[in-house]
Amino acid sequence: MTCTFFGHTYPPAGTKEKIRKAVINLIENHSVDMFYVGNHGFFDGEVRDVLMELSKTYDIDYRVVLSKIPGENEPFLKSIEEHTLVPERLELILPKFRIIHRNRWMIKKSDYVITYIDDPNGRGAARFAAEAERRGKKIIKLGMF
Repeated sequence: MTCTFFGHTYPPAGTKEKIRKAVINLIENHSVDMFYVGNHGFFDGEVRDVLMELSKTYDIDYRVVLSKIPGENEPFLKSIEEHTLVPERLELILPKFRIIHRNRWMIKKSDYVITYIDDPNGRGAARFAAEAERRGKKIIKLGMF
């Protein structure tokens, strides 16, 4: 089973612990062993930290799914290189549409989606969380919406 994440850039203090508890629950109770996370914003950074930490304790794998082709100004990649993934056909997508392509790819590949949404009318995370719900993915909401 696979899980992905969508969250607004600046979640409040305490969100990282909520992420950790949700991920542990999925691992221990729902046989989730693969996780996909993006590479934009503080929320994604907190998710990556949790996944790195838990991968030392649990038999799980995770991938930081890129929305840019490596080498396009992604300096943090060196520290997580072995865990990065470029979605199929990303090179064929115009750069301004690559985040959309990447997020839809993650939704398609996942059974579960963990979200932190603080504004249901916001762009990005709210849009893709709603799309995942429409596609029948199991949604775990850490935020208000």
